[in-house]
Amino acid sequence: MFTRHTLALFGLLAFASSVHAQYNYSKDISRIFQAKCQQCHREGDVAPFALDSYATAVAWSEDIKNAVSQKRMPPWKPVDGYNSFRDAWGLNDEERSMVVNWVDAGMPEGDPADLPEPLPNTGEWALGDPDMIVKMPIEFAVPARKDTYRCFVIPTSLAADQFLSAIQYLPGNRQVVHHVIAYVDKTGASAKYDGKDGSPGYDCFGGPGDGVAEDATSMLGGWAPGVRARFLPDGIAMKLPKGSKIVLQVHYFANGKKDQTDQTKVGLYYSKNSVNKLLAFLPILNTGFKLKPGEENAEVTAQFAIPPFYDATVILVAPHMHLLGKQIKLEKIGIDKKVDPLIYINDWNFSWQGFYTLETPMPLPALSQLKVTCNFDNSDKNPKNPNNPLKTVGWGEGTEDEMCVGFVGVVFDRQGLPFVSKRTR
Repeated sequence: MFTRHTLALFGLLAFASSVHAQYNYSKDISRIFQAKCQQCHREGDVAPFALDSYATAVAWSEDIKNAVSQKRMPPWKPVDGYNSFRDAWGLNDEERSMVVNWVDAGMPEGDPADLPEPLPNTGEWALGDPDMIVKMPIEFAVPARKDTYRCFVIPTSLAADQFLSAIQYLPGNRQVVHHVIAYVDKTGASAKYDGKDGSPGYDCFGGPGDGVAEDATSMLGGWAPGVRARFLPDGIAMKLPKGSKIVLQVHYFANGKKDQTDQTKVGLYYSKNSVNKLLAFLPILNTGFKLKPGEENAEVTAQFAIPPFYDATVILVAPHMHLLGKQIKLEKIGIDKKVDPLIYINDWNFSWQGFYTLETPMPLPALSQLKVTCNFDNSDKNPKNPNNPLKTVGWGEGTEDEMCVGFVGVVFDRQGLPFVSKRTR
């Protein structure tokens, strides 16, 4: 039987433990916000408020608690255990508990002297001032129809080759820009399309045009909602040959919005270190699927075979689906049939996409396979389903069409790779 003194001792120990476990803003919570939240919650970025002061954190505390406890924020989509990525901004269970407990404890401030040094104010350019900024030649009057694909040709006027370690895309009008993909035109082929209809650029539904993107190193990545700019690992870059042009393929989805304009711009960051590998993008995709009305978990797959002698290493991955997307998984299948996970997202959200750089690059030997598996919900249970009444949906460039794509950024021992793809349904 416990004595009164024993119970009192337990009470003191419990009180001491609770005091020790109490977190404050200056020493604890500010560091979590800085590491995991401020890349979006900063002035001029996509978040509705800058989470960089105690006063702001208190003002939004209940919203922060709800979003964190429900795992809606931060919007880090890769599932733990299926790979690890550089610059990950997801919260672990301990960090979530710290934030929730801090709010429940009345949001103690602590000593402001314990605050970390503030992050540098980089303005609209998250990575700091670019070495070169290029933009569409004029503001484009976006048609009010649902989908418009327009390519804009931008001369670089480079007198010598440059190598890019990062690119940041800044849509001029996020209300109507669905996504942006950039290509290097190394041959000048875009000139035969540019301005032929009397306006800068040219319509490019389906691709940038014959001869514009000649190989797997011609793609310069892109932007979709949620994408954050990141530097490539040292020694890896994308090449801009002297005199080349950048072709921006911009997908607009105005859907009846009138009098919309856009002038997207791009910040280019030159590599400051020696470059020994060029990044190439491999699209693993299925273009032949059909999603029947009412299907709640339709599965679509595609595989890509690495040809003989084209040994490679996976550097980054970028999964992509549209509004019916539910889950997406990218895997490497070895010659011995061993499966290594590249990325798995089990709650796809079109508004939060990304280019994810592997913490440890993955060898991709010749004759191995890359596989993408996409699951879709084409039922009325999907609140994001754009079709009422429901209809059969297949591959397409439109917002209300669907895609099953995994872009895989690799470096090769030899440059150039023929596209060999096998699709299944």
